[in-house]
Amino acid sequence: MAEAKRTPSDSALRRITHEVLEFFRDLTQRSPARFAILIFVSLILVFTGIFSLPFAAADGRVTPFADAFFTAVSTICVTGLATVDMATHWSPFGHVVVFLGTQIGAVGVLTMASILGMIISRRLGLRAKLMAASDSNPLRTHGGPVNEGQTIQLGQVGSLLATVALSTLVIEGVIAVLLYPSMVLAGVPWYTALWEAPFYAAMAFTNTGFTPNPQGLEPFAHDYWFLTVLMAAVFLGSIGFPVIYTLRKHLWHVRRWSLHAKLTIITTVALFFAGGVVFLILEYDNLLTLGRQDAWDTTFQALFLSAMTRSGGFAILDIGELNQSSLLVGCMLMFVGGGSASTAGGIKVTTLAVIALAVWSEARGRTSNQVFGRRIPSDVLRVALSVLAWGATIVAIATIVITQITKADLGDVLFDVISAFGTVGLSTGLTADLPDPAVYVMGITVIMGRVGTVTLAAAVAATSRTQLYSLPVERPIVG
Repeated sequence: MAEAKRTPSDSALRRITHEVLEFFRDLTQRSPARFAILIFVSLILVFTGIFSLPFAAADGRVTPFADAFFTAVSTICVTGLATVDMATHWSPFGHVVVFLGTQIGAVGVLTMASILGMIISRRLGLRAKLMAASDSNPLRTHGGPVNEGQTIQLGQVGSLLATVALSTLVIEGVIAVLLYPSMVLAGVPWYTALWEAPFYAAMAFTNTGFTPNPQGLEPFAHDYWFLTVLMAAVFLGSIGFPVIYTLRKHLWHVRRWSLHAKLTIITTVALFFAGGVVFLILEYDNLLTLGRQDAWDTTFQALFLSAMTRSGGFAILDIGELNQSSLLVGCMLMFVGGGSASTAGGIKVTTLAVIALAVWSEARGRTSNQVFGRRIPSDVLRVALSVLAWGATIVAIATIVITQITKADLGDVLFDVISAFGTVGLSTGLTADLPDPAVYVMGITVIMGRVGTVTLAAAVAATSRTQLYSLPVERPIVG
């Protein structure tokens, strides 16, 4: 049989397909960060369309675009903020979409883009490896010399990607098994708990904070086993995949831990206990929060609040009833966030650690930033300061705009904006009542906080230029 002749339309379709693939292949090679952001925004648009479908809502009606958009942003960015009641507004199909969206978002914008770039290119090339490795070290997208040993070497990127997928499945599976008995004992039907336990596990490990039941954590407010498991899952999600990768290889050999892993774990644990102590001091006499509870309940819930303000998003207490001083402390913890390449947001604990070490070294009169027998290069400090400055700028602009739109209390606006930037999910109640223009501003803040300030900076800079000359030195007065 003679081969069928190709029509002009077939040839045009093949040419267009080839050009599209070449465009994305070239984009992954020229600017991995831009490609990552493109994929991330595309996912948000796709999920916005899905959430807008009538059968995604429990009442069978089309969800308003602003609410669908913000839910897609909050889901893909594993944030936890919502403009609708997440437990009652969505149908079972909508809840499945939320679950899948958080799983995709948990993988991380850079790692997900690396996988898609690998599919398009049919191989994990050097540029794609650099992009994946940047999830463990943002300096790889920032550019410039990297003098110290990296958290993840280029040859280990394949193992890192496998660790991301495997650790997500294993950890969430174990968490779901540990949560299931408590849910059944709390009166949740066994067949309902089969769905809600994995949902809670996913929301905890991804640091999202959505709850599948209308009562939220109220049925488990005094179930310390349930709450402790949630805190453990949030901790594992917030330390980051590179740290999990390091712990998997050298769990009992602390000396072999990378400097990144040491700084992440030490700073995370220190902020957890410091936050708990401060909340305990500030709220012990507040009858609307911790004032009516005994010593054990007060201490535990203060620590739980400290863990959730780091990026967890679950809440037992009414955040709107906290003292203003406690809200400010919560803002500080949320702004820092969790570890790099984690499901948490914020400027990251390693950024805080590097800046704090630099201040300490300056106070001691040291010419270099040193810790654990290692010297931290000056370019790392420059990136840390840039991240801090960009983060503060984003929060300030969003706070000003939303305050101007809503005329709401500055403290409430600041708390919710930092919660959005840090992809935490805690709210004073402001976000649910925002008008549409403010919803879009809050959504953009979430995106910028999740994508990361270093990635945004790398995406804006098309190329890195090397200056082969040095200008004369002149010292301005500082301080």
